[in-house]
Amino acid sequence: MASSTSFKPVTHVIFDLDGLLLDTETLYFKAINQVVSKFGKEYTPEIKVKTMGKTGKDAAQTVIDALQLPINADEATKLLEPIYSEAFQNVQFMPGALRLLEHLKKHSIPMAIATSSSAYSFGVKIAKHKDVFETDKYFHHIVKAAVDPEIKFGKPHPETFLVCAKRFNPPANPSDVLVFEDSINGVKGALAAGMQCVQVPDPMILKWNNVEPTMIINSLNDFKPELFGLPPFED
Repeated sequence: MASSTSFKPVTHVIFDLDGLLLDTETLYFKAINQVVSKFGKEYTPEIKVKTMGKTGKDAAQTVIDALQLPINADEATKLLEPIYSEAFQNVQFMPGALRLLEHLKKHSIPMAIATSSSAYSFGVKIAKHKDVFETDKYFHHIVKAAVDPEIKFGKPHPETFLVCAKRFNPPANPSDVLVFEDSINGVKGALAAGMQCVQVPDPMILKWNNVEPTMIINSLNDFKPELFGLPPFED
C-alpha cells in the first residue's frame, strides 16, 4: 500500500468490469483452457497476466502467439463465444462491489465504467444485472473499448480512460479521477492517463504483478474512501 501522503482528493471514479466489479476471471480462465486444450495446449496464469485488461481480439492474439495456435483471433473468438454464453449465465459481483457503488451513489460521486469488453461479451455478463448496468442508477456512462469508435488502442494504452473521463458532464480532469482495476494492463493504462489507481489484483497474478498502483487492496471491502477525499463509509 502506498503512503497516505501520496493520495490526492478525487471527484470522479472509473471502474473496470471483469475481475473488479464482476467475478468473471475464473470463468474466462476455464473457457480459454477449454478451447486451447483442443489443440493440446494449456492456458497458464503466466499467459493470463498478459491478456487481462486487453480487448477480446488483442487478448485472443496474445494467447495464439504464446501457444502457437493454428487459428486466428476471429476464429478463436467464434470458438469462445458459445462457451462464454453458457459460463456467464450467473456471474456474481465481487466482494464489496455493490456496497461501494451504493455508497458513492448516495454521496453523488460521478461514476463510469471503462471496460475492454465487446458489446456481445458485455451483454452476456450483465444479463442478470441489467438494473445495475443498463440504467443510470449508478453509472453516468459505460465505455466498451473493443467497439468504441473513439478508441484505437486498448489497455495498457491510456486512451480508454481518457475517453471515459472526457464523457462525464462536464468532462473530468484526469488528475481528479480515481480508477479501480484488477489487471496489470489496466493499472498501466490508468497511471499513463494521469489518474490515481487502486488495484484489487487477482491472486492468480500476484507472482507477476510488477506494477506500482497508487494503492493495492485485497478486496473492495478494504477500500477507505476518505483517503481520497471521498465520504467515509458509515458502516
